[in-house]
Amino acid sequence: MCERCNWATADDLMIKYHDTEWGVPLHDDQRLFEFLTLESFQAGLSWRTVLHKREAFRKAFDEFDPEKVATYDEKKKAQLMTDKSIIRNRQKIDACVNNAKCFLKVQQEFGSFDKYVWKFVGNTPIVNNFTCLDELPAKTLLSDKISADLKSRGFKFIGSTVAYAHMQATGMINDHLTSCFRFKKIINSY
Repeated sequence: MCERCNWATADDLMIKYHDTEWGVPLHDDQRLFEFLTLESFQAGLSWRTVLHKREAFRKAFDEFDPEKVATYDEKKKAQLMTDKSIIRNRQKIDACVNNAKCFLKVQQEFGSFDKYVWKFVGNTPIVNNFTCLDELPAKTLLSDKISADLKSRGFKFIGSTVAYAHMQATGMINDHLTSCFRFKKIINSY
């Protein structure tokens, strides 16, 4: 059996996510918006809870197409509040619609959200060398900076912890433990 980060062993879905997605450099804008949204919904909850609702979120939020989400009106937001398959939090739903509009503005300014967000790491993933989960930070000075910049652009529900989770999920940071089989595999893919 291969060794993997022990946070990811709760069930098959967590294992699959860890083994195929988490920490892999991501440059697709729609997927970046998906992760930004899901991580915002995660605030105060576990990633496992959000991951198990991911397919329902995709259906409810038009596959996280920011152009579609940006057009959601009060009727659509009220409809989302009745959808028991997702996390029904009005502030987070409002933030998602707001963030879609902000996301589109960033795309206009920088050509893509990918170009904007990856500039914070010089377009090269940061590789940490953590040996146990206790070493992983919840946030860093860099995630503070990204969060502050996103907030200055109007984004909501994007604190430093959410920004750091986004960096981890989208491969801007490789936070796999050094004992994890994915640690070197991802580095070797750069």
